[in-house]
Parts: sequence; structure tokens; C-alpha cells
Amino acid sequence: MSFTAAASGFLVFLLSVPVVQGQHGWGVTYTPTEICALKGSTVDIRCTYRYPANLDNLTITAEKTSWFTKQEGDEPVDLRTDSEYEGRVEYHGDQKNCSLRITDLRETDSAVYKFRFITNHPTGKFTGSPGVTLTVTDLQVQVTRSSVTRYYTQAELKCHSSCRLAGRPSYVWYKNGQKIKEGTSSSYTDYFYRGDRHSCAVKGQEDFHSPPVCVNGHTCIRVTYANRSICALKGSSVDISCTYSSYGHSVESKFWFSPKHSRRWQDSSQPEDLSGDSEYAGRVHQLEAERGRSTLRITDLRESDSAEYRFKFKTQSFQWGNYFPGTTLTVTDLQVQVTKLSVNRHSTWAKLKCHSSCRLASYVWYRNGQNIKEGTSSSYTGYFDPGDSYSCAVKGFEDFRSPSVYSPKVPSVLVSPSGETVEGSSVNLTCSSDANPAATYTWYKENGNPDHKPLKTGPQLDFVSIQSSDSGEYYCAAENSLGGKRSDSISVNVTYGPKNTSVLVSPSGETVEGSSVTLTCSSDANPAATYTWYKENRTLHQGPEESYSFTSISSEDSGTYHCQSDNQYGQFNSSSLFIDVQYAPKVPSVLVSSSGEIVEGSSVNLTCSSDANPAATYTWYKENEASPEASGQTFTITDIRPEHSGNYYCEAQNRRGRHTSTLQLTVMAAPWKSTAAAVTTTLLLVIILLIFVFLWIRRKRASKQPSGPGERPDNGLQLNQGHVCDTSAAAQTQPTDRQDDLYYATVHFSKTQTDPLYSNFRPQRREEEEETVQYAAVNFKRPQTDPGTRSQEADEDPSELYSTVQKPYANPRF
Repeated sequence: MSFTAAASGFLVFLLSVPVVQGQHGWGVTYTPTEICALKGSTVDIRCTYRYPANLDNLTITAEKTSWFTKQEGDEPVDLRTDSEYEGRVEYHGDQKNCSLRITDLRETDSAVYKFRFITNHPTGKFTGSPGVTLTVTDLQVQVTRSSVTRYYTQAELKCHSSCRLAGRPSYVWYKNGQKIKEGTSSSYTDYFYRGDRHSCAVKGQEDFHSPPVCVNGHTCIRVTYANRSICALKGSSVDISCTYSSYGHSVESKFWFSPKHSRRWQDSSQPEDLSGDSEYAGRVHQLEAERGRSTLRITDLRESDSAEYRFKFKTQSFQWGNYFPGTTLTVTDLQVQVTKLSVNRHSTWAKLKCHSSCRLASYVWYRNGQNIKEGTSSSYTGYFDPGDSYSCAVKGFEDFRSPSVYSPKVPSVLVSPSGETVEGSSVNLTCSSDANPAATYTWYKENGNPDHKPLKTGPQLDFVSIQSSDSGEYYCAAENSLGGKRSDSISVNVTYGPKNTSVLVSPSGETVEGSSVTLTCSSDANPAATYTWYKENRTLHQGPEESYSFTSISSEDSGTYHCQSDNQYGQFNSSSLFIDVQYAPKVPSVLVSSSGEIVEGSSVNLTCSSDANPAATYTWYKENEASPEASGQTFTITDIRPEHSGNYYCEAQNRRGRHTSTLQLTVMAAPWKSTAAAVTTTLLLVIILLIFVFLWIRRKRASKQPSGPGERPDNGLQLNQGHVCDTSAAAQTQPTDRQDDLYYATVHFSKTQTDPLYSNFRPQRREEEEETVQYAAVNFKRPQTDPGTRSQEADEDPSELYSTVQKPYANPRF
């Protein structure tokens, strides 16, 4: 003997040898092939099956499996669609194993059960034969031998079943509801009195008693229930009846009880009247329409009323025991189950089933409250519009209809907590829809989700710590087997303080003086931030504008800028941005290292500087000279000479432009040279004066003497006016006697002027100007000629040479 689930029933295996049926890789194996099970219990019929992995270049898979006991034409009738098994069969298994479970076994379930599978191959159908033979039996107490006396009867009783129990089962015997014996023997011999009633059960399956018997036939004390099991609808009323015999004894007390509530009894071994139970208050009534018959009526049935109910009575010398099974009540609620077959845009083709936990006789179907069908079938198939609702009832109990089934109504979305949604807080979105069967829910984010991929399934969308990125439009879809609907979109606006604040400059790249420049403060904030602009921590502007503009930026605008964004949830400073305004060099400034007179032989530094960005490069030039004198900001002249005097200019240049400045440089002679020049000049004047006197005296003498042939007239002395006196020897006389030759000099008198050094340098005036007179040495040479060479001397100019004396500008290299 083998048992399925605990307290659910037992199986008796008469043949446990596996039988394999099949060929060419197809087959079904049943284990075992014969099963004996008790009425009311549960049985599992098991098998394994196989098929080729590949056939005709096709990978084979099983697409449909079924169990059956009979056929309609050539097609087997699936037990799941057989009304006799409705609600009592379950299929289990996978691609190798198959199992059929039948609950609440009835004697009519005795049959041969076969398994059938259909594959994806056109000819791939297979039925396993010979199948499994199931026999459903009920235990019976048989009186095999008896001997009757005046006061008692000696008899042998046997616990009998219609099929043989496997193994060595153990039996339990009951007398008047009390357990009296347990053992492996199916027989029991004892002395039995007229008031005794006996029954048996198999150990482990005590809920499946045999019907009780009296050795003395109908004269024994007994309780007989009209129904061993009753199924009733929730909300309805039920009558549970029994007949009882006290064999002539006066009944002192009688009541109904339920072992289910034994834990609430004062003494768990002593049943208590059900009418005193608070759960049944006002809902139970004990009726005695006739002698020896009792009825328990329960109204307004609840699913919690599902239980076993027993009747107990007591006489002066006897009481009916507590252990005999009574009537099992199952309270069921009708439910319409939906199997969706196909869906189009406007309707759904589906199969409905009026389901209950027990088998019912006749059904009534309703659409939108109107009766549309009656019959024994619990199923209804047809087209269903989205707005239709369907329900079912049991014939005769139309007031106890099932809940209606219908597609979901438009869902609603609730946000919790209400009000502002602040970043970091916990937020829950709840989707609800009126639907039966209950709807399943799917959440979507409308914006930023072009593929409409679901975010989450379930009625709630939870944000433990909501972020700014979670802002957006959300909606949910409710769907059941009859259709679906989507909710309206709900906006989730997450508020938060400024973050990621930064400064951008436009146009990008180098900033040139005079151009238009815009600084933009970018910040992520909700609600929108207000902005404050700073230059080196000095406030420039505050307001909602995110830009700060320069129409024509100048060099003074160079500096470090940053912005601050703020709203009611916080503030955030940007990093600093340095604005570097580039411009061409301004007019350079030129400085001379010597603050006074520049004296010959000294060292002089000329420095040029200019405001420029980028920094300028410098080049020095001397006026009227093509080649630069020097490069660099400072031009140094060591051992300066008078020839260095002149106009100099420096050029400041960068890639934005150039500018120049000029200075005049005057070099003064050394002091000792000035003194020597003065002495020389004085001496020269004395000599010239002596020459004048000498010439004048000689002329006087000559005028007193007659002129001879060949004599020349005296040349007069000519003076040029101005700073330069030019004395020229004009006399061409050729005296008869030898005389010295006279040389003349041109003398230049120059004044030293003070000139400005550079354009923006303010010269200092000297209180008085001093003349610098430079003299040239006059050389008197006496020619060494002989009288014989007179004719040659006549061709030469007797005034020979004169020297030009001027302010020296000779190059110091010479």
C-alpha cells in the first residue's frame, strides 16, 4: 500500500512492474499499471515518455499532453474538459515525466487511464497503451461467523475491500465510535451486545471509515447521516441531517458539534454544542421535524464554515461516541475563470469557466446582468467587448451569483506624500483599477523612453530616495485576461537645490579688446535659480538673468569671474574663470638711465616699456638707419661718443599690433675737451689778429712802393658773418724776396642745444646756454723752394690749405 499526500488518501498497488510500450524511439512507461484507492482519497498516476530528438531534419518537441479514459470518435476526451472530473484533476510533469492527480475519488472513477502526447512533427502523435487500471473501493465490515445467545452475540468481523491491499496494512477497529483495537489482522472476534455498532479503517487513513454495522442487524444503536459530504454556496443556507436510534432508550441530550473547534472546548475530549459557539451565534438551528431525525441548519454560510459536522446523543445507559465520521460541509464561492484565446483591437475571444471548489449540477450565465445561457456545462465561450461584464450562478441559487468579471477600468495613480517632491525624499506611486480578474500593473516613464520599456511591474512604483533624474511623466497600465487600460500621465516634479554650476564664455577662444563677450552661468536647479556675478569676490550683478555681457570689453575687464546660483533649497558656486583680454601695445614709455647731461665716455641705458597683452617684444632703431640698433626692453650704450647723438625710437609689438616712441639723445663733450677747445679758440683768434695786423702793415708798405711787372695785387681778407668766420687768403702777390706761406682756417662756432629726450619726457631747461668753441690748430709752413723753380710755384695756390673746424661727430671707432 502506498499513500499520496498526508491524510489525502491511499493507493493499493496490485502490480508494480513497469510496462513499456512504444517503438522507434517513441514510448510511454507506466509505474505501476494497476492501482487500488479508497473512495474519497487522492491518487497519483505516474508515467514517463520519450520521442526522437530529431526527425526529418526537425528538432522534436512535445507541444500538448493529455490523459483520457474515453474517446469521442477518433479523438480522446481530455479529462480536464470532462464534466465528471471537473475541478478534481491536475496535470504535472515536464518533457520526460507525466503525472495525473485525481482528488475526492469516487467509485465511478474506476477506469483505465492512458497518456497521450502530440509533438511538432506532422505525424508525431502517440498514445501509451495499455494504460493504468484504477479501482476505487470502499471498506466494508462483513460478519463472517456468529453465535447468538439471550444476552450477547459472539461473532467474527472482517474489514473487506474490493481490491487487495498491498503489503501488510494495519487496521483500526471502532465500537460505538470508540477505538478498541489496532493490528495487522483484517478480522476481529468478540462478544457483541445488542446496543454495539462496529466499523473499521486502515491505519493512517482513519478519516475513511467503513460504514458502521450492527451484529444484530437493524436493532442496534446507530446514527446515519443523510449525506457524507455537502457542497453549499457562500451566503446561502444548508441543512445537515441524520437519523438516529437509541434502541428503546430515552434520549437525555442531543446536539451537533464540529471537531474542527475542539481546541476551543473546555475539555477537548468532550464535544460542545455548536449553538453555543460565538462564530455561529444566530446562524445555527437544530430542527427535529420527526422522532429519530435531527437537522442542523446553518444560514449565511461563510467559507470558514467548511468543516465536518457530527451528531451526538446520550441515554441513561449509553452515549453515542465522538469518533464516527459525520457530514463534511464545503462552502464555496463561485468564480468565473478566464482563459484568453485571442485579442484584437475591439474585442477579445475568450473562454469562461464557472469555477467552484466542489461539483455543482446546473449553471446560469449572465452578461451585464442579463441571463444569456443555462445548462450543465460550467463553461462559456464567445466574443467579449471591453465594456462587458460576466457572472454565473447555480441553477436554483440565482441569488448567489459569482462576482462579475470584466476588463480593467481606467486606472488611477496616487502619489504619496502629496505636495512638493523634494530630492532625496521617499515617494510612492500607486496604481489601482477596478478589474476582475484582478489586474496586473506595469509602470512606464513617458518622456525619455521612446521604446516604452516597462520600469517595473506591480501596483506600486517606489522611490526610496528620489533624484532629479526621476522627474518626468509616469503612467501605469492595468491588464487582465479580458483586456487592458492605461492611466492618464502624472507629472513628477522633483525640486532640488542648485548643482553643477559652471561659467561658460562666448565666443570661446582668445578674448580681444573691443570685442563683444558674454558670460553664461549654467546651473541645474528646480525651481530655476537666481544668479549673482562676482569679479574677484566683488559683486557685479544679481538677478534671474543667467548671462553677463560686455558690449566692448577692455583690458580693465581682465580678471577672475565666478557666479553663484541659489534657490530656496540651497546654493552653489561655480569654479572661477579667468578672462584674459588681449590688446595691442599702448604708446611705449622711454626712460634714460642718466637724469642729467650725457657726457662722452659714460654708459647709458635706454629702457622702453609698454602695456600690452600678450607681452610686447621691443626693437630699438636710430633715425635714418635701416638696421635695428638692438632688441629687448633695454638698450645699453657703453663708452658713449658724440656721434651717438641723434633721434632714437623703440617699437613695442605683439600679435595684436605695434606702437613706437621717439627720444632725442645729445652727447656732451668731455670737460677737458671743452677747456682745450676754449684755449685753442683764444689762441687762434690772437693769431688771426696778428695776421690781420701783419697783412695790414705789409699792405701799407706795398702801397708806398711802385708795382713792378708781374706783381699781384693783394687779396683782401673776407669774413663770413654768423657763427662761422671764414677768412680766405686772396693775395696772389709774388714778392721778389722769399717769404713765408700763410694758411687760413675756417672756424665754426656751435652752440650746444638742449633737446627733449623722448616725446613724453619733460626736458629740464638750463639757466643759461654756454657756447662751446672748438678751435683748429693753424699750421704755418714755409715752402722750401729754390729760385729756379719759380715757374712751378707760380702754378700752385700760395694760400695752400685751410682746415674746417667743427663739432666732432666722428665715429668713436675711428
